[in-house]
Amino acid sequence: MYPLRFEPIYQYRLWGGRRLANLLAAPLPGDGPIGEAWILSDRPDHPSQVANGPLKGRTIGQLMEQCQEQLMGRLAGRFPRFPLLLKFLDAQQMLSVQVHPSDAHKDLLPAGESGKTEAWVVLEAGTDSRIYAGLKPGIDADDVRRALANGPLADILACFTPKAGDAVFIPAGTVHTLGGGVVVFEVQQNSDVTFRLYDWDHVDAKTGKPRALQVDQALASIDFENRAGGLVAPVVEATTPVKRERLFDCEQFRLWRLRGQLPFTVGAAGVPHVLVSIEGNGHVEYDGVAHEAGRGDVFLLPAVLGACTFQPQGAVNVLEIEIPE
Repeated sequence: MYPLRFEPIYQYRLWGGRRLANLLAAPLPGDGPIGEAWILSDRPDHPSQVANGPLKGRTIGQLMEQCQEQLMGRLAGRFPRFPLLLKFLDAQQMLSVQVHPSDAHKDLLPAGESGKTEAWVVLEAGTDSRIYAGLKPGIDADDVRRALANGPLADILACFTPKAGDAVFIPAGTVHTLGGGVVVFEVQQNSDVTFRLYDWDHVDAKTGKPRALQVDQALASIDFENRAGGLVAPVVEATTPVKRERLFDCEQFRLWRLRGQLPFTVGAAGVPHVLVSIEGNGHVEYDGVAHEAGRGDVFLLPAVLGACTFQPQGAVNVLEIEIPE
């Protein structure tokens, strides 16, 4: 085992653009809108493959089957597949107004799927960018139904204009959307269950038709009691050798942002960590070998590795993600 790098899997989305070409080295396919790059995915339809070293070509799913103890450490046996799905999103237009069910909504989850709590780190945004995260205070199910019938639904949603560096938490059951030229990194539970409330009258150029809505399931998924979604304040845990900020700490994942230009430690004994390089260049050092890390690269640090060193080449911005025990 060694630091495992994965190549992005690009996804067509009608609301996407072409800005991920500026973030990732792998060229975008075709000339249509690419809304998502799945950068670590243990999904049967889109499995991430190792891009470096002796395990090149193996999928994350195969590694989970063949060497889960080394990969997951103390978490081995707890998950049937790698529990997180990591993406970059390029939302040039607005995504549908949507909601994801929680793990508690067993009746709404297909077999083998989990709920979907997620979070975003904003990488690029403009004056027209918008993020909607949660309902305005006092809004209940009847208000949502009235807004769907009479419009506009956006009037009952909590909205803000994002800026680069913002951290946004979207717990399962939170109504949300984003768009208007915003690029984000997304960490989420390994689930692809989305229920659309409203789709801004989008028509899919590939089909010539609007996308389907799932209003009843979406309404059943909304958590009207939990208003924890939205902007979060980073917690500074250290300033040397680099600035280390904790952005998210929930049952499903923890995420830190590390910024600076001096060498720093990543990974931990007994549990896997994931690194996502947002800005700058450097390399991950393990067992005397340097693994190059450029902008947009993602590395999975298997649990058996323990602590590694990240050696920047100038200023870097790196996200580090852990699965809580």
